[in-house]
Amino acid sequence: MELQKLGVSEQFEQEAARYGELFLARVSEQHHDLYTVISERGELQARVSGKLAYHAAGNTDFPAVGDWVMIDRKDDSAGTAIIHHILQRKSVFARKAAGTGKANQIIAANIDIVFICMSLNADFNLRRLERYLSIAWDSGAVPVVALTKADLCDCLEQRLAAISTVNVGADVVVCSSKEEMGYQRLVSYSSEGTTMAFIGSSGVGKSTLINRMLGQDVLATKETREDDKGRHTTTHRQLLVLPQGGIVIDTPGMRELQLDSGNLAKSFADIEELAAQCRFRDCSHTTEPRCAVKKAMEIGELAQDRFKNYQKLQKEINYEGLNARTLEQEKIKNMFGSMGEMKQVVNYVKNKNKR
Repeated sequence: MELQKLGVSEQFEQEAARYGELFLARVSEQHHDLYTVISERGELQARVSGKLAYHAAGNTDFPAVGDWVMIDRKDDSAGTAIIHHILQRKSVFARKAAGTGKANQIIAANIDIVFICMSLNADFNLRRLERYLSIAWDSGAVPVVALTKADLCDCLEQRLAAISTVNVGADVVVCSSKEEMGYQRLVSYSSEGTTMAFIGSSGVGKSTLINRMLGQDVLATKETREDDKGRHTTTHRQLLVLPQGGIVIDTPGMRELQLDSGNLAKSFADIEELAAQCRFRDCSHTTEPRCAVKKAMEIGELAQDRFKNYQKLQKEINYEGLNARTLEQEKIKNMFGSMGEMKQVVNYVKNKNKR
């Protein structure tokens, strides 16, 4: 296969040229510590070298689907290939790994467009969409909101109006598999060398969208349940080349999406613009006079739920990576303003109880 069809760019070719005796390939699948990569000779299985694994500080230092890597052979005639280097990523869609740990997880690498998939029935959730948009804008890729199962929604206009208040700068595409709606618009985003990732909750129809773009049922899908919720099908990330040009990455549904970082300035640009109009530069938008954010909420220009989610995501990003002591100090600062003010409140309560 021509590497241009896999999305290789001059940046990757120049970096690959530094490794004269190795060969360029792209990661298309990952199964624990075994990878499927595609070179100019086709697919082959690969594992990371001992040196690469030894120097890896965490999950993000291992290959991910979409990565360009340097391997020791062009084909599998001599067995499993060895991945020696990961080329510098131009974009990364990552999240904090599920659970209570601090490890990060790369969902897809070197992507140009992120299709954030959300169904218009049971999966519809504006607050979750804001979370996805924050990570997508931070990834370096361009987000597009793909709304699925329009045929199961009896309040389409209202939901589109609601989405228009949160999709700052992102296109919206309405899709329906039963009515064959929206797929041509999705295809219009693809071109040779363009990599697109499909992200979203379980059962929203990501695999169905990709099958429509492929023109055949390559990915397994399941019928919608009686409660209108989709059924989880995809079990691993997979990179596929479209016949009309372009590359798509299918991803398993995510039950939770915790932020390690996010571009709130972009995804909440409306709030950021309002905040710039406040009287005080460090306005907390709570009790300060002439607060543009509070005024916007009072007159209905800004939804309180949107502002609360903005604050929630701010705290989530600020708290990530802090040790226990620093984390506690940040929480005290958010609650009381400073450690000194907290002590004043505690002393006041103690003195009051003595009376």
